[in-house]
Amino acid sequence: MCRVATWACSVLLLCPGGLTTAASLDTPRWGGVLHVAQRAEPKTFNPVIAVDAPSREVLRRLHADLITINRFTQKTEPGLAESWTRSGDGTRYTLKLRKGVRFSDGVPFTADDVVFSWSVYLDELVHSPQRDLLLIEDKPIRVSKLDSYTVEFTLPQPYAAAERVFDSVAMLPRHVLEPAWKAGKISSAWTVNTPASEIVGLGPFRLKQYRPGEAVVLERNPEYWQTAPGTSRNLPYLDGIEFRLLPDEGVQLARFVSGDIDVLNRLSMNAVSFLQRQGASVTDLGPGLEYNFLCFNLSPASPKIKWFSKREFRTALSLAADRESMARTVFLGRATPIWGHVSPGNRLWYSDRIAHPKRSVADAKQMLKAAGFLWNGKGQLIDGAQTPVEFSILVSTSSPERMQMATMLQADYAQLGIGVNIAPLEFRSLLDRVTNTRQFDTVLLGLGGGDADPNPELNVWLSSGGTHLWNPNQKQPATAWEAEIDQLMEKQMVTLNPSERRKQYERVQEIVAEQVPMIFLVTPNVVVAQRGNVGNFRPAVMDHFTLWNSSELYLRKGGSGQ
Repeated sequence: MCRVATWACSVLLLCPGGLTTAASLDTPRWGGVLHVAQRAEPKTFNPVIAVDAPSREVLRRLHADLITINRFTQKTEPGLAESWTRSGDGTRYTLKLRKGVRFSDGVPFTADDVVFSWSVYLDELVHSPQRDLLLIEDKPIRVSKLDSYTVEFTLPQPYAAAERVFDSVAMLPRHVLEPAWKAGKISSAWTVNTPASEIVGLGPFRLKQYRPGEAVVLERNPEYWQTAPGTSRNLPYLDGIEFRLLPDEGVQLARFVSGDIDVLNRLSMNAVSFLQRQGASVTDLGPGLEYNFLCFNLSPASPKIKWFSKREFRTALSLAADRESMARTVFLGRATPIWGHVSPGNRLWYSDRIAHPKRSVADAKQMLKAAGFLWNGKGQLIDGAQTPVEFSILVSTSSPERMQMATMLQADYAQLGIGVNIAPLEFRSLLDRVTNTRQFDTVLLGLGGGDADPNPELNVWLSSGGTHLWNPNQKQPATAWEAEIDQLMEKQMVTLNPSERRKQYERVQEIVAEQVPMIFLVTPNVVVAQRGNVGNFRPAVMDHFTLWNSSELYLRKGGSGQ
């Protein structure tokens, strides 16, 4: 789980991957190499410092977590820990480790490796991206060894999503990495130039070869601990996975159609259309976890604050937004209109209590009139001072989908007499304006795509948060409704009763939808495609989409990869 909000990628998060969404009916077959397209080179093979997607995609196959999130069910399940218990006050978790587990070099995995791993990730000098994950209210989660196969984690306070913290925190081999850590050199360990035999993990695969500019080749980990159902043999079924480095999407598609690639990742809508024209099957898994929205600048110094601060104004603009057309035109029908920030793809937290008002320009105009706005002889919307209402939409140049959405909003708001200027900007410059200088009127962005739990987005919904986009870093909540959100978010974080916690977060969703600091527009569907030769293929709407169950994947008879 990630404790910070995930910016939605500038390219549409469409996950290519499989024709089947349930386990195959044929008998799993051993052997073969799965070929997967990857757009960029990995930056490192070190899970302690990896932040780029290509590195993490590879590392997830090489390492394992204590507790893992099943990407299909979105719930936690045992990993290296076969079981765990929680104390009554929710501040202590005791984990029982699986016995007989070995690293890929044959050395046993024990509680010492857990304590070592935790020490590395929490080390402030290491600057691991996981460190924030292991802090609650800026205080660390501590671990102690009870015996060789039992560890106890002590939390500074109850934390409702504690089990999800253990996902994506790879357990490290103490016998290999401790010298580098003690020497202050852990961050420079396991580079892309490190010999493959020196990189040790607990995942279903181990590194075999890295050919810069060509491929990252993984081979079956003979020490992997998970047993294949109905057999005494250990998984994985595959002999290996080869990530072929193909930065050009056109080349990826051509190699896929020719049968040289089994699985693609992160297709654009144009790619989906191309594959369909070629007769390839694609499967739409429905809405993902990403949500696209228009956000108002409600900071006190915002030049348009006299308009934006009126809830009726924001609501009127929401009523005028043609979400259905966006889903149909921009995403070719492969997106779902939304009125709240939790996508219907989120099985655990989506609330059907959020209102879905039909688009109505007439109702929007009535609301604007009731809020004190009028129209002049030219049909322009004007305020009480006779000032024409106009504003700009900041949008990233790297997202053709959002550029098109901004153009559609421009046309929608023209029907209200509002002048909208589209301000395209490079993504990093856009984020600087939104999160630092606050030089914008409105911005079209996307968030989500990470964990299904509410806590990764604490920084978005707390008024003190740096990504509380409409008015960040508040010393005190600027409004009563933001204060209520603060209270609810802080309460749900420590509420251990699931039904009570759900009520609290449903209320957060309701407040955000009622107050409209953001106009939620669409969530892109997750679309997958594979050549039909991959068994046990169960793509999911949560990252890591297509290979999350790589230990269970196999190539059907006649498939590629021999």
